[in-house]
Amino acid sequence: MTAISSNTATEHVSQHPLLSIVCPTYNHETFLAQTLDGFLSQETTFPFEILVNDDASTDGTARVLASYVERYPQIIRPIYHQVNQFQQGKPCTPGLFKEARGRYIAFCEGDDYWTDPHKLQIQVDFLENHHDYVMTYHDAMTFDLHGERGIQLQGKWRRDASALELQKGRPISTLTVCFRNVFHELPQELVHAPLGDMCWWSLLGAHGKGKFLGQIKPAAYRVHPGGIFSMRTNKRKLHMSLQTCSALANYYHRLGNQPLYEYFLIQVFGLSLSAISPLHKLQALVLVARNISINLCKRLMSSASRGHAQ
Repeated sequence: MTAISSNTATEHVSQHPLLSIVCPTYNHETFLAQTLDGFLSQETTFPFEILVNDDASTDGTARVLASYVERYPQIIRPIYHQVNQFQQGKPCTPGLFKEARGRYIAFCEGDDYWTDPHKLQIQVDFLENHHDYVMTYHDAMTFDLHGERGIQLQGKWRRDASALELQKGRPISTLTVCFRNVFHELPQELVHAPLGDMCWWSLLGAHGKGKFLGQIKPAAYRVHPGGIFSMRTNKRKLHMSLQTCSALANYYHRLGNQPLYEYFLIQVFGLSLSAISPLHKLQALVLVARNISINLCKRLMSSASRGHAQ
């Protein structure tokens, strides 16, 4: 089939987009045009829509977005907030996923961008032909004002993921993903988890596997002073991971999934040890050893009692 550009897709996209690009943005006036150009440069055989959420930016982000909406009114669907939702404790996703009309969702924030015009076509083609996979992803190159800083995730993360690995929230470059539009809201336990994307992967893992597509050119992950996550201190990032793993443990406990509940409890324990001082680490380990001894004794006594009763 002949690839259709964003211009020729406009007569169909408003009614039947196969894919929805979801783009949260906040104070990205300097970057948003490059992000949107990366979306619009995609060469596909299917129509897609671009759903952009401006969370009450205080710079000229809304103005940049409006200028693109004026040129591409049937492709770009803007959402403008008058009050910042993030500061109100209301994450914009997956509410944006609920607004998406496509069978597939691709995600990219307004300060990052894609470099490969065939990215979406490759990802959708794979998902259309491999129904046991729920998502695809690829490399991302981290960069800042001084230039490239290397591939974001390397080594063992540059490969496919089993459904269980996704459920365990394994790292994935968020700006590269394309996944099936299968969930529209977060369980209550996960609504306020700081690392929302980790929760998405875990929920998607209930629907299939993940595919790493190394042939797609790396997307560009921008590190800058206004970045919500990239500029956090290591201590703050650790605390965000701790909160998210705790939320996932509570979620899987409610579901009765003991293996995943225990997995995330172990992550909480490890992260907690990393967060405290050496002296408190020793105190924590002594407490753990004491609790293990008490629980082991209780189990042995219970087992002995049952054996005697027989």
